[in-house]
Amino acid sequence: MPEPLAPASAPDGATTSSTAADAPAPSLRVVNEGLAAGLAAAVVGVVLGLVVSAIRPGLPLSGGESFGDISAIAAGVVAGASSGTAYWRSRHSPGQEWRLALKPWRFAVNAVSVVVVHTILGLLGTVALYYVLSQGFIGLTMEPFWAAVLMAINLFLAAHLSYVSSSRMTTQRMSTLLVSFIGIGALTATITAPEADWWTYHFSQLGTFHTISSWIFNGTLIAGGLLVTTFAVYVANDLHALVDRGILTNRRSPRIVSTVFVVMGIMLAFVGIVPVDVNLVIHNLSATGMAVVFLGLLIAAPRVLRGMPRTFFLTTWGFLAALVISVALFVVGYFGLTAFEIIVFSLVFAWIAVFIRFLGVAAQQPSV
Repeated sequence: MPEPLAPASAPDGATTSSTAADAPAPSLRVVNEGLAAGLAAAVVGVVLGLVVSAIRPGLPLSGGESFGDISAIAAGVVAGASSGTAYWRSRHSPGQEWRLALKPWRFAVNAVSVVVVHTILGLLGTVALYYVLSQGFIGLTMEPFWAAVLMAINLFLAAHLSYVSSSRMTTQRMSTLLVSFIGIGALTATITAPEADWWTYHFSQLGTFHTISSWIFNGTLIAGGLLVTTFAVYVANDLHALVDRGILTNRRSPRIVSTVFVVMGIMLAFVGIVPVDVNLVIHNLSATGMAVVFLGLLIAAPRVLRGMPRTFFLTTWGFLAALVISVALFVVGYFGLTAFEIIVFSLVFAWIAVFIRFLGVAAQQPSV
């Protein structure tokens, strides 16, 4: 059995007894509070469904000015409120006490990123749900009873799932949330793009249409960048624990790695804040800068993260080789800019997911 972690210093003088290896099941309190949040949202859903069906009878399930759109907005609101409440309350939970010592502004940024991501996921998930329903029940319009039932179920799930998710936020769960959010947002932007041939230009073309597709694409990048900066705080906390236990030998690794992630997060956000049609130079500098910083992290990993499992470094060198090969194939014209951007984008977030898994493995090693 892995040795229990000793308290370790963390950012802003915090202490921790939790690492990426921890993925605790929700406590009875969290489950009960999550159910309470869901039931409260369901009651709101019943009332809202009846009101909507009375004011706008016969709304379609999906499409412009549909019942699904109204449900999506409502789901986003309750998901945001539920996740914010859960994230605030969970700071006293076992393994989360280190968050109490964070500076107020840093805790606020973390909380905002968690709320924004859950809000957008609630909204996008609902839009997708009603789109699927509309394809299965073509021509169906909403009547009061079903409007109340569907809205109640929708808001219950949004509030409950967001509450439980935010109450158990560990580094590993944060990385899963990050990768899932970026993937869902980018995919949604591609299938809602008004021009089917957007991919013949470049990936950033998705942010230039000034439609819902562009809002989703740019919003995903901005919120994703914000979440990466929050992710950096969790990573620093876990790395501090490994350094204090003697597993990692470079005492500067928490600061170096977390700084790299913060820079990557800021640059990712600026890719969305400044679309390519607004300022090409700033947009490209942000996108290129993120790739360069990531490349530097891959190269420096053996020195900065000395003490991690050997297979982690082999995997990292594999990612580095894939990145170099992708650059070479793009330069010789084997594939276009869109494919190159998607490959680099995928490599960055795939490596983050792998890194967190190995961080959990390292935490199970005996202290030195």
